[in-house]
Amino acid sequence: MAAVTFQRATRRQAKLRMAIDGPSGSGKTYTGLIAATAIANGGRVAVIDTEHGSASKYADLFEFDVLELSNFAPQNYIDGIKEAERAGYSVILIDSLSHAWEGEGGVLEMHEAATKREPGGNSYTAWRSVTPIHRDLVEAILQSRAHVIATMRSKTEYIMTTNDAGKSVPKKVGMAPIQRQGMEYEFDVVADMDLEHNMVISKTRIALIADQVVNRPRREWFVPVREWLDGGAPVIEKPKAEASAQSAQQGNGHNWTKNATERAEFQAWRERNSLTDTECKRLASAYQKKPEPVKLFSELDMTSREELQNIILAQVAREQVLSRGAA
Repeated sequence: MAAVTFQRATRRQAKLRMAIDGPSGSGKTYTGLIAATAIANGGRVAVIDTEHGSASKYADLFEFDVLELSNFAPQNYIDGIKEAERAGYSVILIDSLSHAWEGEGGVLEMHEAATKREPGGNSYTAWRSVTPIHRDLVEAILQSRAHVIATMRSKTEYIMTTNDAGKSVPKKVGMAPIQRQGMEYEFDVVADMDLEHNMVISKTRIALIADQVVNRPRREWFVPVREWLDGGAPVIEKPKAEASAQSAQQGNGHNWTKNATERAEFQAWRERNSLTDTECKRLASAYQKKPEPVKLFSELDMTSREELQNIILAQVAREQVLSRGAA
């Protein structure tokens, strides 16, 4: 067993991971743009827009570049995040993350397609091929080199309230965000919006804004948040050589192809799923957007045989969704 050593905890500079949830009309997009502009502090803002160009309606008030998605497969979000990182954007605003769950090509559609492939249509076991893809999206958000702000729609419900005249009237309120249960807890800051445009900080790791309620938050409100994020000790990134050596020590996706047991298990898995070796290479290459199918699995970016299998199943589900859309 390797030696275990504790060391003094140090708060380091951090990238914002913020979720803004609320019902339609609560001001999520506008608030997200205000937050992104304040946190960027002169840097560039990228918006991944799934709301049919709704963010661009504020283009006269904010400066940002936009990627408009029409298919909401988690991989499309991941690709957008990676491209924004490559291009050097300071802040990525995802508007909205709910579509990755229940939109066209999203997780629920992928799960439906996976269920049809399962023996007996077992919807529970179908999650094994879908959950890793959703987890990849979560990790892309959490590990991004940019600040990430994501809006999420809330399920809505009507409650009866009493107005100033003493009459009972229905009131529309936001409930749980439309995403995987507990998704909001992946973020460092969760802000709940209501139809009066109040922003309630329901969860945060930044003590100075805990439990705050602010109506129509302005750019100035986010300045202390930005200063807190920048106020820790600098993050020291591992040199690439050291990171590569650590990865090699832990094992990588290339190693399994040299193991007879792993190869046999992969062949058995292929046969259970009625897939040929060539088809698996095509599917995995398409998922990772390779220009041509790879000749060897070791050419793919992966960490294990299990990851490869999940990638293949995700691409099968993705192609089935696209095929239904074309029909």
